Amino acid sequence: MLGKPYRSLSALVSFVVVLLALTAVVSSQTGQPSTANGEWPTYNADLRGTRYSPLDQINGSNFNKLEIAWRFKTDNLGPFPEYKLEGTPLMVKGVLYTTGGTRRSVVALDAKTGEMMWAHSYREGKRAAVAPRQLSGRGVAYWTDGKGDDRILYVTTGYRLIALNAKNGAMINSFGKDGIVDLKVGAVKGNNEQIDLETGEIGIHSTPIVVRDTVIIGSSMREGATVPTHNNTKGLVRAFDARTGKQLWRFNTMPGPGEFGNDTWENGSWAVNGNTGVWTQFTVDEDLGLVYLPVETPTSDYYGGHRPGNNLFGESLVAVDLKTGQRKWYYQLVHHPIWNFDNSSAPMLADINVNGRAIKAVALPHKIGWLYVFDRVTGQPVWPIEERPVEQSTVPGEKTSPTQPFPTKPPAYSRQFLKIPDDVIDFTPALREQALQVLEKYHVGTSPFTPPILGSVNGPVGAVGAGTATNWPGSAYDPELHTVFAQASNLVAARSLVAPPPGWCSAPATVAQPMALELRDRRTLHRRPPIHRVAIRLPIRLPHARP
Repeated sequence: MLGKPYRSLSALVSFVVVLLALTAVVSSQTGQPSTANGEWPTYNADLRGTRYSPLDQINGSNFNKLEIAWRFKTDNLGPFPEYKLEGTPLMVKGVLYTTGGTRRSVVALDAKTGEMMWAHSYREGKRAAVAPRQLSGRGVAYWTDGKGDDRILYVTTGYRLIALNAKNGAMINSFGKDGIVDLKVGAVKGNNEQIDLETGEIGIHSTPIVVRDTVIIGSSMREGATVPTHNNTKGLVRAFDARTGKQLWRFNTMPGPGEFGNDTWENGSWAVNGNTGVWTQFTVDEDLGLVYLPVETPTSDYYGGHRPGNNLFGESLVAVDLKTGQRKWYYQLVHHPIWNFDNSSAPMLADINVNGRAIKAVALPHKIGWLYVFDRVTGQPVWPIEERPVEQSTVPGEKTSPTQPFPTKPPAYSRQFLKIPDDVIDFTPALREQALQVLEKYHVGTSPFTPPILGSVNGPVGAVGAGTATNWPGSAYDPELHTVFAQASNLVAARSLVAPPPGWCSAPATVAQPMALELRDRRTLHRRPPIHRVAIRLPIRLPHARP
């Protein structure tokens, strides 16, 4: 009985290429791959994280003339079909490269025809079967020496870095050991104890990022709300030589003894906690030689009584040196995180002008619904971020931070808490009254930092929780329009530290609302009625740098 519906879902998991009915153009330019040449050489289009292409062949006037040119299904790239596909294929020299299928195979496809040119699959047995981050992942990275040595690099479900020949998919034997770098080697838990190489819980969905001859890899553990123990694997970021696989540097996103930030894990709690990895994409400023790391939540997502303190570098944006991995600056967006407000998408680099002052900025859209904008050289906020008092936890053993950072500009682009009665359903008077009666059972907060409560499902109701505002699909920056396009959604969810009763559904409804914000004067440009269960792109205009 399960076969037919499962198969019908898998039918949606395929690469679909849409081209104009009249023409189909694939760049044949040589040299370094670039979106200016019609290519897409890295996950976010470029190292600046813009996801921007200057191509204008497809536009509003001909969009309705698009038709499917070809499909490539991924059903057979693994022991069973995959129910979703999160990858962004790269396109270099007329070839698409991506991962697909439940075994996370790598495929090279002819961009014009969809014909598979080669495929690579690495079987890992139990190591893959127990991996915390499975399925096809989000794609691959591309490296070239510019002289004919072109490589595809990706991370397996079992957390191995593999280098392939981009022309034929063969493993590069001179890279690591027979083409492989075991990324579990050096991953630790507890008091810096090496994790088990087969069952140790660490992996990654996101792609490596390649900067010149350096490959940078993040880390992702089992999700913080589902871990059996808070003594989870610790997060780390590492860089490797793209030619040899040799490790170049390592940055511990959970600092150990003697490292800056270790004292923010009070009572030695660093030794019994984990996570704080970087599970999303990186952004790089090649000119400044800086890599920007959006760090996730410590273990666990909604309770931190076992880790008193601010818990650096949890839920921070950290800039490190491209060559050495040394920290240059950081900014913690949430102190002592207990809301699962981890950084879920790559920041974007933008050169802006504020009050006549040119600023090299880095902009980070967030689950909370704020766009954090910093000077990417110094880490100073472009507009003030105020520490404001917030509601404190009543959960035994929990010690929340007395204040949290509140950006003053630009305004939030997503609903951050529930306003009663303004935000309550009003389809009919009777339905509205019923909703108000239901809400009387809940504690309704007045900020995104309303902490969970203990003891029943009647926890605090807020409009921001895991998976809200901007999540892993991320955002885009148009340097011509000086505008950020961000995913924005509103989620109403009750947080309570107790398992839901039998029969309750844990999946809340999603409401999304598009609006536009002008950063220059911080005003709302337009607002539309809410659209239910739809992901909405949100434009935010940035003041641009003058020549």
